[in-house]
Amino acid sequence: MTAQPEKRTKHQELLLEMLKDFDAVCRKHHIAYRLFAGTALGAARHHGFIPWDDDVDVILMRSEYERFFSEAAGDFDPEIYYVQQEHGPHWPMPFSKLRRNNTTCIEKYHLRDAKMHQGVYIDIFPCDSLSDRPLIRKLQFAASRAIFAKALYARGYETNSRGKKLFMQFCRLLPQRQLEKICLGGRKTETGMVHTFLAGGRQLKKNMLPRAWMEDAVEIRFEDASFPISAQYDALLTQLYGDWRTLPSPAERKCKEHVAILDLEHSYTEY
Repeated sequence: MTAQPEKRTKHQELLLEMLKDFDAVCRKHHIAYRLFAGTALGAARHHGFIPWDDDVDVILMRSEYERFFSEAAGDFDPEIYYVQQEHGPHWPMPFSKLRRNNTTCIEKYHLRDAKMHQGVYIDIFPCDSLSDRPLIRKLQFAASRAIFAKALYARGYETNSRGKKLFMQFCRLLPQRQLEKICLGGRKTETGMVHTFLAGGRQLKKNMLPRAWMEDAVEIRFEDASFPISAQYDALLTQLYGDWRTLPSPAERKCKEHVAILDLEHSYTEY
């Protein structure tokens, strides 16, 4: 079932503008990226945003991801944008964001770093080679979970789960470089499969993908523009979401409640 377009929220309008700017920079430098996760689902099912969604996700193969930061990220007007690179100053997460200056998008964390940029953002995820060996694949996934736990603790993640608290405390003691070496161990060798574990994948099998799903692309309409998506988006979305064509029930059409304060006209520094 294809949903009919609905009026965009002001937040979605700004995100669309940011996506267009991101797309323009990538096209200028011939950097390949794809719409991913909920944004890809929205493009395929709604020809735009999922009406109850409030974020944008893009993904790049690791080589393109690194090239984006070395060759293209400097093109963004620093008066308008802040490129928040993974494991950079004041950002401990293993993925990146493009932030809009003079806006506020404060998420539900007990902030440990007052200098962290908290403007409206789009997520920029890396995609890495997956080992051909089943045991190593499981180790890659386990390492990614530990990397996330360390990053979430550093960011100020709050949870009532005793198990999660203990896991984060344990992972704090693990060496970051060794974890990354395990998780990204296949980055120099192109195997037939890739993983999106560092895009927040919480299930092993859902986030193991044929390389072609991330490399082959088609243009798809998203709101009033066109952007690249996996040429095998049907198979990709089926793996991620199951019967993605069927709309969820009205009761399930809810946005993830991860934003505590949203202000499109004032800087997060005012809060």
